[in-house]
Amino acid sequence: MSLFSLTQELSMDLGTANTIIMYNDKIVVNEPSIVAFNRKTDKMIAVGTKAKMMYEKSNDDIKVVRPLRDGVIADFNACEQMIRGLIAMVDHGHRLFTPSYKMVIGVPSGSTEVELRAVRDSAEHAGGREVYLLYEPMAAAIGIGLDVEAPVGNMVVDIGGGSTEIAVISLGGIVMNSSIRIAGDDFTQDIQEYMGRQHNVKVSERMAERIKINVGSALTELGEDAPEDYLVYGPNKITALPMQVPICYQEIAHCLDRSIAKIETAVLTALEGTPPELYADIVHNGIYLSGGGALLRGLAKRLTDKINIPFHIAEEPLLSVAKGTGKALKGVDHYTALMK
Repeated sequence: MSLFSLTQELSMDLGTANTIIMYNDKIVVNEPSIVAFNRKTDKMIAVGTKAKMMYEKSNDDIKVVRPLRDGVIADFNACEQMIRGLIAMVDHGHRLFTPSYKMVIGVPSGSTEVELRAVRDSAEHAGGREVYLLYEPMAAAIGIGLDVEAPVGNMVVDIGGGSTEIAVISLGGIVMNSSIRIAGDDFTQDIQEYMGRQHNVKVSERMAERIKINVGSALTELGEDAPEDYLVYGPNKITALPMQVPICYQEIAHCLDRSIAKIETAVLTALEGTPPELYADIVHNGIYLSGGGALLRGLAKRLTDKINIPFHIAEEPLLSVAKGTGKALKGVDHYTALMK
């Protein structure tokens, strides 16, 4: 039968930083959301990890693009090509025909109708026959394993690459949601600016990302979990001579303080608009953190201390939305009311 099956099911977390595809209940693609083109022919030459290796290193003949910015599609054509390229990585076995797809895609809860249409069109042009869109906080809640249809309030804070999604979920719907354009990319940009301002060293976006991964922190005191200092190499902004600068996590905690404070304010604002009964549930159950930003050292503790409600990091925060879209795909009829 598989030789003639024309419709395949797959789910996707279309993220600003990474795109994850699930097929047959397994994560089969987990690649950076980057695509590279030949400028002369406009043909795609690399996608995902291969394209990321070219990022900030390309010559005049190669254009490397991140199609999504702030959680939404910034380059429609590049996004469509990227989705095609990533879907091509999925091994469908031997088939006589190119299959069409039944897809569930995670999208930011703050997306406008125009932005939702752009995601749907990109997916349809890449081979999607039935395309369902599921808001990322709802997908994350399903992926974490919360009962989203119960008469209980749950709050999810999904910190991705381009946006932070905050939602209160009850009875299969989003009661209160907030989407702010402060997330992982802003942390990276903060580090870039800090290195130039404080140490006079010019660092690339990729180097700033490595600093964030190695010594990124939301607290100036981490105790035993403190990472070792990270050596940063780059040119002096004034003399262009090579520099070597050791960076400690305390510096990065100070550097990220302002952006993290904006996320704290957004969470407090969402709580402020939450009905009292649901608020009581959230205080009892705690707040769930997902997305790559949840991995920032000390973030859960800082938020817990600030807001006086326990914050729980999802088991696999980077995969929460992808797992949720996968579960929603398996029960499309059951979750239809939750989708766009």
